[in-house]
Amino acid sequence: MPSYTAPVNDIQFVLHALLDASRQDIPGYDELDAGFTAAVLEEAGKIAGNVLAPLNAVGDREGCRLDNGVVRTPAGFGQAFKEMKQGGWTALDCDPAYGGQGMPVLLGTAVGELFSGANQAFTMYQGLTHGAYTAIHTHGTEAQKAKWLPKMVSCDWTGTMNLTEPHCGTDLGLMRTRAVPQEDGSYRVTGQKIFISAGDHDLAQNIVHLVLAKIPGSPEGIKGVSLFIVPKFLVDDTGRLGARNGVSVGKLEEKMGIHGNATCVMNFDEAEGYLLGAPHKGMRAMFTMMNEARLGVAMQGLAQAEAAYQNAAAYAKERLQGRAVPLPANPNGPADPLIVHPDIRRNLMDQKSFVEGARAFLLWGASLIDRSHRSGDAEAEGLVSLLTPVLKGFLTDKGLEMCVQAQQVFGGHGYIEASGMSQFVRDARITQIYEGANGVQALDLVGRKLTQDGSRHVTAFFELAQDFIRDSEGDVGLEADFLDPLARAIVDLQAATMFFMQDGMTNPNAALAGSYDFMHLFGHTCLGLMWARMAKAARENLAACTGDAAFLEAKLATGRYYMARQLPATALHLARIRSGAEPVMSLPADAF
Repeated sequence: MPSYTAPVNDIQFVLHALLDASRQDIPGYDELDAGFTAAVLEEAGKIAGNVLAPLNAVGDREGCRLDNGVVRTPAGFGQAFKEMKQGGWTALDCDPAYGGQGMPVLLGTAVGELFSGANQAFTMYQGLTHGAYTAIHTHGTEAQKAKWLPKMVSCDWTGTMNLTEPHCGTDLGLMRTRAVPQEDGSYRVTGQKIFISAGDHDLAQNIVHLVLAKIPGSPEGIKGVSLFIVPKFLVDDTGRLGARNGVSVGKLEEKMGIHGNATCVMNFDEAEGYLLGAPHKGMRAMFTMMNEARLGVAMQGLAQAEAAYQNAAAYAKERLQGRAVPLPANPNGPADPLIVHPDIRRNLMDQKSFVEGARAFLLWGASLIDRSHRSGDAEAEGLVSLLTPVLKGFLTDKGLEMCVQAQQVFGGHGYIEASGMSQFVRDARITQIYEGANGVQALDLVGRKLTQDGSRHVTAFFELAQDFIRDSEGDVGLEADFLDPLARAIVDLQAATMFFMQDGMTNPNAALAGSYDFMHLFGHTCLGLMWARMAKAARENLAACTGDAAFLEAKLATGRYYMARQLPATALHLARIRSGAEPVMSLPADAF
């Protein structure tokens, strides 16, 4: 069975050597000194490794079952959920006014990676609740917040998001679910939603569904959508649970992965619901939840790649196959370990360099969210809005790819369920699809985010990266290995941006056809920036004789690999973008 060890040292390096968290001028960051974050991460790591990871295969094997209208979770999930609640982990970065601990999103994201890496399906129950909490916290009335949030922060009640219907996925303007207003101010919600993660389960006393629906007479399309709070059990004014609402599970979906999480068809039959936010402004409220969820899904892509990489690296050190060239590395044994072979090293270095670069990118994104929310920094908000589709799309695409590469290290044993490697692949696959499929992320990036606010935010990214290069000039080792490759990647990204600005206006299909490549070009550039910044921090620590020298040297070697072997992909993506729409659109539809 696969194992999982929390990568505390690497997270600590990102938090303190790269981001210098405790010295940031973001309110609350002064508490994030190295001793405090280490203590939190080590405790979270114990739960991840000792409680959640052993249940990962159990959840995959047993799945959930529908029993007389109630979804039963796999063995051990209930006790593990109690431990998460008792430890206060569900409330880590929630508002203290509702029982939260008030920690920054940065720390919540770092801890979330550990839980997701250990058991993605399990962690989704609390992760979805956090997203619903955020939507109510942002858009709810004071009465709604007082009624729903304390129990959601503690996860005594959990939350969901209900968007997709059988006939519409991304195109939510086609939805048919209706919410009819009542004299008492409530609504009667009727319709069916599908693919609802954690739609029902036996882990919590109540489930608070956030449901998109249309009020009769509302505007056509997406402009007529509203958001409603629809609980599984009704709640009176004192907070006590009452009668069962008109909410039921139609079926459980049989899925490729995340078997331990209940993916439900939800039926709403005259269910009592309460408007969240303004009428016809449901997408504004839902996107509050969706944007948080997209950062969380990016985290899942990274977390599954980390877990798979750990097991592949361990196997490569133990499994004896073939002989090293030109001399045996294990002359007294029957063969050498896999890790001596250059192609295995390439495979593992692909994984390691992605995981560590992606972690830095993710946590930098989380710090931008904190700067936006805690400091009211509009520039940080604009930048993280631009980067959100890159984080979600690139980290999940590459995360799955790295899980497949980790499986490949095991050869035929990776294809056998006993090794457990296929679960990482199967669980990672959904991350490319939910919370907005990655093709949609790419379209959002090129079609909306790139030109948002007069392209101010992409310009700010270029300035940030170029300022870093200028400030770091003079360090010969850094220049040759990191700054020069980064500068070339930035030139490629600028050229692609200019192509869209010029050709995209006259030929929209040219922009749309190149959007996916642009998302990956941008993602590689962001990881290149992260690796250059980490290399600078590692070199400074080595020069000052602070930190673990072996760890820092490994960090530099891993970064050099990414810059030399992965970052040049920006030129490939640029060439594809410049080819325009013709190669993509020339074949008639009936020829497929």
